[in-house]
Amino acid sequence: MKRKKKEYLECAAFTVPSLFLVMLVFYIPFVMSLYYSLTEWNGISKSPKFIGLENFKKLFSGSSDFLQSLIFTGKYTIVFMILVNILALAIAVALVQKIPVANVMRSMFFIPYIMSMTIVGFIWKFIFSQGFAALFEKTHLGFLNLSWLGDSHLAFYAVAFVGIWQALGFYIVLYIAGLQAVPTDVLEAAEVDGATSWKKFFKVTLPLLGPSITTCVFMSLTNAVKVFDIILALTKGGPGGSTYSVTLDIYREAFQNNNYGLGSAKALVFFVIILVITQLVLKAMHSREVDL
Repeated sequence: MKRKKKEYLECAAFTVPSLFLVMLVFYIPFVMSLYYSLTEWNGISKSPKFIGLENFKKLFSGSSDFLQSLIFTGKYTIVFMILVNILALAIAVALVQKIPVANVMRSMFFIPYIMSMTIVGFIWKFIFSQGFAALFEKTHLGFLNLSWLGDSHLAFYAVAFVGIWQALGFYIVLYIAGLQAVPTDVLEAAEVDGATSWKKFFKVTLPLLGPSITTCVFMSLTNAVKVFDIILALTKGGPGGSTYSVTLDIYREAFQNNNYGLGSAKALVFFVIILVITQLVLKAMHSREVDL
């Protein structure tokens, strides 16, 4: 009994401080934001004014930019998820082959990921604005003379490109780990049965990559919906608010417009949307996984 009591005390000594910190930095602020979403508060006054569901009505009445930011975030998420997973898987397949520069290439792809997203954004802002102009003078290639950050249509593709370029190395590493975990005897059996390289990949390797694909799709989804740093560094939501993501819109509403009530309402609605989407995606991906 004394030994069990000692184990319980040790378990409590490790878990209680962790639970307290989680409650302090997550659950308590979340509950507070639920209350603030029902109020009109500028973040300074001592007593927020309770207004009920007026903030939520305003969000979907067309008088707020929230719906436009949701559309942008949805488009960015779809483009990011599809391209980053296809490119990462294709590059990972190439890098697991026995080529002399495979390790060097892995490092080169992974370096942008360990850099700060804000720094990456400022670097590419310089490239888009000045680097492309200098290259255009020497090469006269038409796409280098386009206003990538000043045109509302091109700015979306510029932001998506930089986001994919920065995150690609992380997903390559995940797919390489998945490819290396595929049993060699299964691949050898497929070769003995006369499967070509393409059939072996699509009929054997790809289904066995189910857990890795699920992880990468989920990670790319969560990273895309909370995009903030790169947009803030590249366009700050411009031109004309065309690249405002939901997270940037929430930040602007709460910390720039000092409207914490409406900002909390936006954050709460966005939380519910993400919760539903992630659960649906995880359920769909898990149903397609193949067990050995």
